[in-house]
Amino acid sequence: MEKIILGSTGIAATRSGFGALPIQRLSKPDAAALLYRAYEGGINFFDTANAYSDSEEKIGMGLNKVRGEIFIATKTGSNTPDGFWKHLELSLTRMKTDYIDIYQFHNPSAMPSDEMLSCMIKAKAQGMIRHIGVTAHRLDVARQEVESGAFETLQFPLSALSSEADLDLVRLCKEKNMGVIGMKGLAGGLLTSAAPSMAYLRRFDNLVPIWGFQRDSELDEVLELEKNPPALDEAMLARIEKDRRELAGDFCRGCGYCLPCPAGIPINNAARMPQLLRRSPSANWLTEEMAAEMEKIENCIGCRACAKRCPYQLDTPALLKASLADYRAFRREFLAGQK
Repeated sequence: MEKIILGSTGIAATRSGFGALPIQRLSKPDAAALLYRAYEGGINFFDTANAYSDSEEKIGMGLNKVRGEIFIATKTGSNTPDGFWKHLELSLTRMKTDYIDIYQFHNPSAMPSDEMLSCMIKAKAQGMIRHIGVTAHRLDVARQEVESGAFETLQFPLSALSSEADLDLVRLCKEKNMGVIGMKGLAGGLLTSAAPSMAYLRRFDNLVPIWGFQRDSELDEVLELEKNPPALDEAMLARIEKDRRELAGDFCRGCGYCLPCPAGIPINNAARMPQLLRRSPSANWLTEEMAAEMEKIENCIGCRACAKRCPYQLDTPALLKASLADYRAFRREFLAGQK
């Protein structure tokens, strides 16, 4: 598989990486098997986080025998030195390794403090980590972090839906000799094929998209595309433009940072239900069980905790209200057609 150099890290990463958030949903044996299949298929870059429940542990199970042949990136969400060191030790233990290739601050709301940066620098000097990175969901925060010169890599949502401002961020990283790790390549599952994003993002030789895998079929799709990378030709650009028209405006990416909801609302699916109904087999979302989950939106207590946590600054309660109205109408029509 073709490789690129990830900025000043010198890491020769495969053009496609493995995003290990979704393997939380798999059993440990199934996750370990999928991870190893990705390695056998040529992928050498794996990204996870302390916050992804047992994802790090599964990486340790599936990949520790080939540790010297792969690169692992993980994250800490701590904003205290004590929490930082606890997270780091836990990540090393879970993944059965004595070093982490890229250790990232996990979506800080602002530029990390000097105190926290000092922890990163100390961990690197001690050989516990090899490179310092950061993740961001907001463009203004990301630009500040890039301009600071404190980081070797940036992780940011990038897909075929990315704006020119997003792409300018990638270009700025190139100027700063920073590697870029592209998350949300399928816009939280709203893009139904990896081909458009792969073609769109492959123009940048400092960028590694990390595809979120939880099924063999998803891995197979990316491995096959890597054998014959899709071209950004007129047909592909037309496909991308169609996706952009259909997803115009504010939409939920399903990242789950809004959770948990005190009212039990499954926000990460409920808020993007209009898109899911129209961009995936709709019958899967129209069952009695899913309808009951959607009706939980009526139990919203108006705390707005979801909106405060949203990295995309969406008005989540308003999206939920509109989503429920759309869902009810769509389901009524669907059920009427079944008679």
